[in-house]
Amino acid sequence: MNILVVRTDKLGDFITALPTLYVLKNYDRSNKIIVCISAINEVLARKCDFIDEVIVDDKESSVLTLASKIREKNIDASITLFSNTRVAFAQFLARIPKRIAPATKIAQIFYTHRVQQRRSQVKMAEFEYNLALAQELFTDIDLNYRQPLVSFDDRESFYDVFCLNHEIEKEVIAFHVGFGGSSDANLTLDEYENLIKNLLITKKYQVVMTFGPDEKDLYEMMQNRFKGLDVVFYLSVDGLVYFAKLISCFKLFVSTSTGTYHLASLVGTPTMTFFGDSLFASATRWKGVGSLEKQRHFMLPQKGTKEREKLFREIQLKLLNF
Repeated sequence: MNILVVRTDKLGDFITALPTLYVLKNYDRSNKIIVCISAINEVLARKCDFIDEVIVDDKESSVLTLASKIREKNIDASITLFSNTRVAFAQFLARIPKRIAPATKIAQIFYTHRVQQRRSQVKMAEFEYNLALAQELFTDIDLNYRQPLVSFDDRESFYDVFCLNHEIEKEVIAFHVGFGGSSDANLTLDEYENLIKNLLITKKYQVVMTFGPDEKDLYEMMQNRFKGLDVVFYLSVDGLVYFAKLISCFKLFVSTSTGTYHLASLVGTPTMTFFGDSLFASATRWKGVGSLEKQRHFMLPQKGTKEREKLFREIQLKLLNF
């Protein structure tokens, strides 16, 4: 069976789709799993051994062009994990016989099977809602998936070179202080600075600060904050897969709930993550796809409150005792 799975939004959202892709492939290895995704996620998708083909929706071409790309794949069934009118209408035009999607928004009229999920109630995590849609196609499907879900055979050789280049001789705790506007909550830069400087005093770990390719200003700002201290600064200009290999070798990855957090959880790295103090932005909805035992979640109260100060002390203590 040729199965199309659609998730055309950001990195973290795409990663929440990967367990669904894995279980669909594992259900019957003869299934051809085809994804329709954003261009930013293409290189990662092509490294997943449970994805057979990739359709990139560049968002600039017409919906007719997207429909044509889909039609060429002779799709038997599709599962749209997060829908919009564009991808829904393209699948309708491509004449996919069975089209499954959550019953939300006006786009649902273009699907043959509409599933009531009410994700706003947050009864499950995002990736668990995605997995539930696979059961609409195969009622007896096993929803368990391997851990870590994605791994790289050559990651250690990449990491050895990274450590050599940066004179790293200890295990690494990494901090990713940016978030690209995709998170509802984060520590302030002052709070991150406090955490890192106290961690450096212990001399137990090497600190690496990572930055996305569009965070050059933040990268330079943090270098000024830690001038003269033993901190490695890495601007991710070597591509998403290289970054994933690097993250997979870290002892701990500290960040807000953003795409890099989901990437760290995907490759099996322990995480310490900050979430917004609301159900919609919480870890209940946005926990990583990795082992829950490796995830440490903190819901951040508003800045300047006693609750925030108390939680920050707790975060600092857990980090120093890691």
